[in-house]
Amino acid sequence: MNEELPDLVARFRVRHGLFRKETVEARLYELDSYGCVMKTDKLFKPGDTITLDLIMDMPFEEIRAEGVTGLVTEKRKHCSNFFYSIDFFQLESGDNSPLSDKLRRIREVLLKKQSLKSRRSSNTTNGMRQLA
Repeated sequence: MNEELPDLVARFRVRHGLFRKETVEARLYELDSYGCVMKTDKLFKPGDTITLDLIMDMPFEEIRAEGVTGLVTEKRKHCSNFFYSIDFFQLESGDNSPLSDKLRRIREVLLKKQSLKSRRSSNTTNGMRQLA
């Protein structure tokens, strides 16, 4: 499994009985325009519908894509947690809705952060080799 995506969480609500709800944060491991993979200890089954708020932590202000609805398509157990593949419902690649714009922005920032991180780690490795 890939490593968790930097500075990005999915927040969702789980109902406990008739009147009680719990807000849960889960780490994301993949994100594209069609869906995501998240890790949580909460139980879902393929076919369940889930509504997520995707939150990208930034130095000055968060980027939030709120109310992203998806379908749980796959469940894989990992220790005491589960990895869930979630396909987003309403989003098309050419869609210009505010929600699609926010998701596009999160993906752009994520790609920049990942490329900076991989550049830093390859520079560190090269620097260590030169010291040896």
